[in-house]
Amino acid sequence: MEFSIKNTGPEKMRVDCLIVGIYEDQTLTALADTVNTLSQSAVSAALKSGDCDGKLGSHMLMRDVSGIHANRVLVLGLGKQASLNAKGLRTAVRAAIKALPKGVTSIATDMPALVTNDDLQANVLALVDVSLDATYQFDAAKEKKAERHPLKHIVLMLAKADEAAAEAGLKQGLALGKGVAYAKDLGNLPPNICTPTYLGKQAEKLAKAYDFKTEVLDERDIEKLNMGSFLGVTRGSDEPPRFIVMQHLKGKKSQKPIVLVGKGITFDTGGISLKPGADMDEMKYDMCGAASVMGVFKALGELDLPLNVIGLIPTCENMPSGRATKPGDVLTSMSGLTIEVLNTDAEGRLILCDALTYAERFEPSAVIDIATLTGACVIALGAHPSGLFANNDTLAKALLEAGEQAHDRAWQMPLWEEYHSQLESNFADLANIGGRAAGSITAACFLSRFAKKFDWAHLDIAGTAWKSGKEKGGTGRPVPLLLTYLINQVA
Repeated sequence: MEFSIKNTGPEKMRVDCLIVGIYEDQTLTALADTVNTLSQSAVSAALKSGDCDGKLGSHMLMRDVSGIHANRVLVLGLGKQASLNAKGLRTAVRAAIKALPKGVTSIATDMPALVTNDDLQANVLALVDVSLDATYQFDAAKEKKAERHPLKHIVLMLAKADEAAAEAGLKQGLALGKGVAYAKDLGNLPPNICTPTYLGKQAEKLAKAYDFKTEVLDERDIEKLNMGSFLGVTRGSDEPPRFIVMQHLKGKKSQKPIVLVGKGITFDTGGISLKPGADMDEMKYDMCGAASVMGVFKALGELDLPLNVIGLIPTCENMPSGRATKPGDVLTSMSGLTIEVLNTDAEGRLILCDALTYAERFEPSAVIDIATLTGACVIALGAHPSGLFANNDTLAKALLEAGEQAHDRAWQMPLWEEYHSQLESNFADLANIGGRAAGSITAACFLSRFAKKFDWAHLDIAGTAWKSGKEKGGTGRPVPLLLTYLINQVA
C-alpha cells in the first residue's frame, strides 16, 4: 500500500473516496465543513436522514457529491470531539476501511490532525499501522489465492507545517507494518512448512536484505554449548533444532546491546505430557515469540535504527516419541543448574533458560524474552494485555510505557521470592513447574533463575499472539511494543 502527504483542498483531490468526520453533536470537522460548503450543504442535508449519528465508528456513504472530484464521500463518526484520542483514531480508521465499498482503490483523509494530543507523528503512525493491519491477508497455502484488498493508496491531507512530523510517522508506521505483517506470516504458516530449519533460512534472508549478521547453529553446535535443557526438548522430534543468533549492530561500539530472546517452538504437542486434541492445531503459534523477534528485526532494518540489538531464537518441535524426554527426567542446563522435568508440556522455559544463559556473553544492557509461555497467563489476563515480569523496575516501566504508546499493552505481574518455593525439587536444583497455582508467575520465576546477571524482563504473550475462532490468525504482537521501546532508547 502506498501512502502520501498532500497540502491541498478537497476540491482538487482526485481519489475514489474522501473520508470526512462528524462528531456526536453533529459538528462537522473542518474538512467536512469545506466539502459541505463546496457541495452547497449536501453533507448537512444527508445527515438529516439520521444514517450517521456521529458516534465513533458510525458512517454514511455519499456518491456524486458536487463541487469535488472524489467519486464518493464517507462521513465517519468520531464520537465526542473533546475525547477523540489515539485509541479512538484507531477505531475510526478501522471502521472506515471496513466500510469502503468494493472498487475503492484510493482514499484521502485528514484524520491524524483531528486528535487533540498534539502528537501528529504518533497519529500518522497509528493510521498507517491500523490501515495495514485492516487490509492484511494470508493465503500462502491456498491454491486459489484470495482477491487482494483493493485499497492501494491513502492520501493524508495535512498542513504544510505538519509535513516533517507526518513523514516521520509515516516512516515508522510503514516499518512497523512490515514487521507486524512478517511476524503474522511466520505464525500463520503451517508447521510442516515453518520448521526450525525454515526459521533459520528466513533469518539468513533477513540478514542479507538488511545487512546485519546472523548465525544459525545446528544440533552439533548446540551440543557443544552444553545446552542440555534445550536439547532435552528436541529429543522427541525428527526435525533438527536450530539456535539463531541475529545481530543488528548499528549503535556505537561502546553501547551495550539490548537482547531479545524469542521462544521458537514450531509445534507443541506437549511431548509425553500430551495435550488434548481439541485446538491442538493452534500450537503452530507456539513460535510467535520467535516470530516477533524476527518482525522487530525486519522493522529495525527498515528504520536502520542506530542501536545494538541482539536476537536469540532457540527453535525446535516438542513431540512424543521413544526418544522424548519423560516426566521425571533431569536435564542439565547450560548454566549448570539441573532441572527435574515434571511436565514435558512446560517446554518453553526449558529452551529459553539456555538462551538466557547464552545472552550473558554479550554483556547486555537489558534482556527481554518473549514467549507464548503459559495458559495460566490467558486465564489471568485474557487476550488484551501481555503479561510482564521483570527483575528491574526501570526496565519494566519503560516497557509498560512503550506498550501504552503503541496500543500494545502489557500488565506487570509479581515476581516475588515467595513463589520460588513452588519450584523446589527433591532430585534437582529446581523443577520445571510449580503446580497449578500462579502458573504464569512460577514460570517467570523459573526463567529469573537464569537471568541474575543482567536486567531482564519476560513477556508472556500466550493470550495476545494470536486469535482463535472465526478470525483465527497471528496478531503480530508484541512487535509494536518492542519496536516502540527500541525507538525510545534512541530518543
